Amino acid sequence: MYYTDNAMQEKDPIQNPAERLKTAATGLMSNIKTQIVGEAGEQPTAQYVDTPTLNAITNNWPAMSKKSVEQMVQKYGPPNEAIPSRLIWYNNGSWKRTIVYRDEIPHNFPQPHSDTLEQVIDYQVPVEMFTELAKFDGSVIVERTKGGVSARCDMEAANILALNLMHEIVTGKLTAEQAREKYAEETAAFVMNRPAPYAEKLQFELPKGNTKDTDQVTIADNMLNQIKEKFKDATGMNEA
Repeated sequence: MYYTDNAMQEKDPIQNPAERLKTAATGLMSNIKTQIVGEAGEQPTAQYVDTPTLNAITNNWPAMSKKSVEQMVQKYGPPNEAIPSRLIWYNNGSWKRTIVYRDEIPHNFPQPHSDTLEQVIDYQVPVEMFTELAKFDGSVIVERTKGGVSARCDMEAANILALNLMHEIVTGKLTAEQAREKYAEETAAFVMNRPAPYAEKLQFELPKGNTKDTDQVTIADNMLNQIKEKFKDATGMNEA
């Protein structure tokens, strides 16, 4: 069924003033609860996907995506989650999360390939380094709020290499241009079966502890208190 613009606006919660207030207040209370209880952030899935389900989902995937799946299953076992567009592993090896995508993303640095494999670590990048990392590699992705960095490429070695060079940039050892040159050299060495330590393992110790950056409150306390009170009036619910 398709809706007209007017019908969609009537169904859109954002168009309802009371719903806006409830959403803002729910977000506020959720923030308080998760920070107190300590359950904020990503909660890994403990279950595993069985082989028939995995095969059924990936049967018609492109060749590069299938190759990524094959390599990850061989090394880490079955994924924890699977939907038609992606597979997800949690806490596999050094990674906080590994994702294999069905849909390929064309990428020409340092040579033409398709990005199908994304791998995530906890890591806090100073805001002033974001631009330099973007100059280095558009498939190195920084999530400031969650406190993570991921690399997305066609094989795990390339992701390891990208994150090692990310660390070199953040710590001031390399510029973006120097890192790009190093990336090309190490990639060529790895593919030609020559020593390529930056592509073989992470060369830095992964951070321990909270890497999140929850930023700063910029709405005045009196407005936040009004939101709380109006929420309680509208719903009859208490904050806790």
